[in-house]
Order: sequence, then C-alpha cells, then structure tokens
Amino acid sequence: METKSGIRILLVRHGETEWNRTQRFQGRSDIPLNQKGRDQARALALALKDEHIAAIYSSPLVRSLETARLIKKFHPSSPLFQEERLLEMDLGDFEGMAAQRWIVEYPSFRKTWEKNPAYITMPGGESLQEVQARAMAALENIFQHYPPESTLLICSHNFVIIAILCYAMQLSFDRFRECRQETAALNVLYKHGQQFQVAVVNDRSHLKIDNE
Repeated sequence: METKSGIRILLVRHGETEWNRTQRFQGRSDIPLNQKGRDQARALALALKDEHIAAIYSSPLVRSLETARLIKKFHPSSPLFQEERLLEMDLGDFEGMAAQRWIVEYPSFRKTWEKNPAYITMPGGESLQEVQARAMAALENIFQHYPPESTLLICSHNFVIIAILCYAMQLSFDRFRECRQETAALNVLYKHGQQFQVAVVNDRSHLKIDNE
C-alpha cells in the first residue's frame, strides 16, 4: 500500500436534516440536524475518536456546526473555528424548493444541469466554479497555519465538498457526480506542496445501521 504523507484532511459532510430527508434544497438555509442526523454525527465522531486532530474547521451553518461539535467532544483540546467560505452553495431562486417541484417547473435548467453543469449558475446564486474558488482559498489559508503531517478536520456541505474533491482529483464539473456525497460521509485527502491525493471518498462504513 502506498505511503501517504503531507497535511491530512478529514473532509466530512454534516448529518441529515429534515430538509435532506424530505428532499428540499437547503443551501444557505440554517436547518439543524434531525435525530437521525445527530445519530449519524455521533457515529462519525466515534469512528474518528482516536485521530490526532490539530484543529477543526466548520461552516457556520448550524447543521455543520452541530456535526463538528459532536466530533470535537472526543477532541477537547482541538480548537474549533468557523469559516464563512465553507458555507454551502448559494442556490438563489431554488433555495427551500422541493426537488419534485423543481423537476416539474424548471425542465430546461434541469436538462442543462444534468448534462453540462460546469459553467451553469444558479439563478440569483452561485456556480460550482465560484464555490470551488472560495473553498480552495479557505483551505489554502488554513493550511498555512499547520506543519506537514498535521491532521485537520473540515466539516462542510455537499457542493462545497464536491467542489474540493473535483479540484483535488482534477475532475471537470461535468463529472461532479462521481464525487457523490451522502450525509455524514467521510473523505480523506493528503496535500503535498500544491498536489492533492484523494484516499477515501464518501465513506459511510461508520453508519452500521442506516435506513437510507
């Protein structure tokens, strides 16, 4: 097995919310974890309890912070920082919309989003490129504060994590669905200089009982 070195990034998605469960686009809406989401986050925290985490960074949205704080319970000496640039994608006009309604009311946009999402912008919101630019700027700033071989935990959201993974894997956004992220998923990356190595994507093996 290849030996991995460099800064190690535990990149995690928050646990489930009611809007995840009912398939509503939540974007910047500040929706808390539901009971299942809290259980998922505790299972993820337990799986990471033996990691030596130098610091935890989280989106300021409550679903991400709740997940990060449950992980931090096993790492009381690890500081927890909120980072605005880890906020979820701004979905603009689609914010709060039920997925089924979106499918019916926006067939043309949906077709473009499915076939060529690389340069599309959410009406009144962001593009994946804009999400990636701010997320990678945040990470580069964070990395400056830690020596090589440090382990950092980053807790964020679906499109932010996908954008980071696409950058790390040098994937076009037209292939972003290859980086699928489910709730309470774990991804593991290593950064060597300007290069990234992706070791784990969308791992949910810590969720022993999950009815999804």
